[in-house]
Amino acid sequence: MSRAEAAEPAEAPEPSNRIKFSSPRQIPIVGVVTEDEEVQGAFKSMDLNRVIKLFEETGKDDLEERQLKSVKKLVQCYQNGFPLRDLAQIFKILNLCAEKIKTQPHFIEPAYNIIKLCGLPFLKKKASDEITYAEDTANSIGLLGDLMKIQNSELRIQICKCIIDFYHAEPPKKHITGYQQASSSYKIKMAEVGELAKTMIQSLELLENQLVEKLWVLKALQHLSTSEVNCTLMVKAQAASGICAHLNDPDPSGQLLFRSSEILWNLLEKSSKEEIIQQLSNLKCLLALKEVFKNLFIRGVSHYDRQLRNDILVITTIISQNPGAPMVESGFTRDLILFATFNEVKSQNPLVKGLKLSNSYEDFELKKLLFNIIVILCKDLSTIQLLIDGKVILALFTYVKRPEKHKILEWSAAQYEELQLHAIATLSSVAPFLIDEYLFYKGNDQVLEFLAWCDNEDSFFSHGNSFHGAGGRGNKFAQMRYSLRLLRAMVYLENDTINKDLCENGAIQQLIGIFKNTISKYNDKEEAILLEIQSDILLILSGLCEYHIPGKEIFGTEGVDIILHVMKTDPKKLQSGLGYNVLLYSTLDSIWCCILGCYPSEDYFLEKEGIFLLLDLLALNQKKFCNLILGIMVEFCDNPKTAAHVNAWRGKKDQTAASLLIKLWRKEEKELGVKRDKYGKIVDTKKPLFTSFQEEQKIIPLPANCPTIAVMDVAENIRAKIYAVLGKLDFENLPGLSAEDFVTLCIIHRYLDFKIGEIWNEIYEEIKLEKLRPVTTDKKILESITAASENIGKMVVSLQSEMIESQARQDVQNEQKVYTKIQATHKQRELANKSWENFLARTSNAKTLKGENGQEMKLKQTSTLRRKQALADC
Repeated sequence: MSRAEAAEPAEAPEPSNRIKFSSPRQIPIVGVVTEDEEVQGAFKSMDLNRVIKLFEETGKDDLEERQLKSVKKLVQCYQNGFPLRDLAQIFKILNLCAEKIKTQPHFIEPAYNIIKLCGLPFLKKKASDEITYAEDTANSIGLLGDLMKIQNSELRIQICKCIIDFYHAEPPKKHITGYQQASSSYKIKMAEVGELAKTMIQSLELLENQLVEKLWVLKALQHLSTSEVNCTLMVKAQAASGICAHLNDPDPSGQLLFRSSEILWNLLEKSSKEEIIQQLSNLKCLLALKEVFKNLFIRGVSHYDRQLRNDILVITTIISQNPGAPMVESGFTRDLILFATFNEVKSQNPLVKGLKLSNSYEDFELKKLLFNIIVILCKDLSTIQLLIDGKVILALFTYVKRPEKHKILEWSAAQYEELQLHAIATLSSVAPFLIDEYLFYKGNDQVLEFLAWCDNEDSFFSHGNSFHGAGGRGNKFAQMRYSLRLLRAMVYLENDTINKDLCENGAIQQLIGIFKNTISKYNDKEEAILLEIQSDILLILSGLCEYHIPGKEIFGTEGVDIILHVMKTDPKKLQSGLGYNVLLYSTLDSIWCCILGCYPSEDYFLEKEGIFLLLDLLALNQKKFCNLILGIMVEFCDNPKTAAHVNAWRGKKDQTAASLLIKLWRKEEKELGVKRDKYGKIVDTKKPLFTSFQEEQKIIPLPANCPTIAVMDVAENIRAKIYAVLGKLDFENLPGLSAEDFVTLCIIHRYLDFKIGEIWNEIYEEIKLEKLRPVTTDKKILESITAASENIGKMVVSLQSEMIESQARQDVQNEQKVYTKIQATHKQRELANKSWENFLARTSNAKTLKGENGQEMKLKQTSTLRRKQALADC
């Protein structure tokens, strides 16, 4: 926001220190200072109670003279500042003087002099005086605001000067022995406690026709409004509306507008913005702002005028955020639209006739602020016709074109680029409200033509030095990004005319081509912007193809290829925070909208192992993607070729798709708090699918068109989708499942039966709560349904138990086989050991070796005799 910080205009004339008063009766006042006092260089303690008593006396002839003399002496004694301990009594005397001013004008001068001394720093004798006398000090300073009721110009101006001195305190003329100055911020803090700002705001009502005094009050309020506490007090006193309503009051010096706008800025920055907006959202304030802005826009020539003009526009922008502000009724909206577009659209309105903006910084900021306020104003439907009459769409589209080098521009190249980006961003907000105007000026043609320029390889070098141009230095990514945002905003309207027009103009092929080019132009420095561009392209393509079969056919294999490219992204990048997550969401959405329902594209996606990539993403186990991926899987399974691809997929550790889905089911039920035992069996057969949330919620009667908790549960978690996918894959022939998977699969297989029983149970409970008694037949049917649901639960539990027992027996058999194998291994080892021991004995022990040889000889002899005997027998 631009703040006006120009040099302050000349101050209003200040009154002289010595005031001349005219009165029929002149009473000389003589102050006497003793030599001792002069030597001490300090004040001599006065009996202030005696002075107060003197003011309370009545009926004596020379009473007025004595009272004036006592006050004169008080001023002389405390000429270097008031001690905190005496402050309450001094202000009581000041208040007594103020009460006498109405009938005795001579008391104006003493009151003036006391107030003047209040501008000096207060004095403390002890360090604790600031705390001890805090309440008295706050009450005393708060009294200054009440004294503004006295109808005397010099006195009021001096009060304002005194308050200003709180912020620019001067040191005392002499050092006072035994006293120290109170801290510089002490007076400011006590002014906050004494609610001085509130009473000063209230005093403005007394000064409507007294410009000089009003300017001094505004100057004091300008200082007071630098504090959050004071701003809060001023807001309670309706400061914003009171000051704003008089912005356009006559003031040759220009101080009123400057100081008032500065106070409004401080109020907006340091107090409740909502409350300020509410106070300013009335016809009187907006008419004042309108006149001020119009005068500054048309007649303002100085640097200061332009800054002030921009500040007023920013305040107006803040007010316009309130839907209840009468912007249209005040005529301000019409003027703002005129001023925003007069440079681009020729107007015969006398307000802008012959008016031109320069390329100065202030005028450049003004143009951006006008674009910005149009975005806010367009949200009010009563503004739509004014935007049409003002040809806002035409004006903004003048920037949606390639810059022409030969054309003399009133803006510099950097300024024009920033305005161009700002105009396209403004179109993204305004064009959806002005569809007919957008189509009339052939918005789609212009945006696509501009995108074609953004995508070509000419020698354009952008500056990229603005908020909208971030990351676009030396390239056209910024222009491309905002153009795609505009297209996305229009496509999201789901307007058949706009979407059909885009398709007929070749938007789908062009966007696919741009996507491919962004892949080839990949740059680490602009990675986040490129990801945003790619995400927007996919979202636009999804919007164009979702309900348009010809669009899906145009998307074709080229479109499928770019989707597959994104799905092959390294999963580690999803945690980078650069926008890969958003891109993946857009990609999954485009699979749903651009591929599903077009059989050639589906087949090509399957042929290129797209299902494998989907399952790889599902195996990452990121909850934010699971629901969408499973939804796509459900739709894809309608294609008869899909099941073979799903069953063929293998993940880490040779995991199958069915095992992955069942694992996701178990994880989901654990997060939902579904009751299962340690083996995964059903615990409660009456409520086998109940989540912890459903257990906590009580069933309440609902209208027929309102979904119950059981119905909402289907949409709020992934169990229904897992059931649908496994059902389409055939529950009986799922590969790679463990016993635990089969136990869970029993529940999944009966999910629909359990959910139907759950819904009927809710219906039965609602009937009971509504105290309705169904007829005998209906009651029997309800009881039969609930009993049948429970029986299914018991049957599943029984089946699960059989599976667990069967698995346990199988585990025992497997264990026995392993044990037998171990025994055989041990026996073999024992035989091998014995053989080795015998071998060692034969080779290392001589006696054993001789014995073995003897036995061998005997065996040979025996064998020989047997052969001879056999021959003899023959």
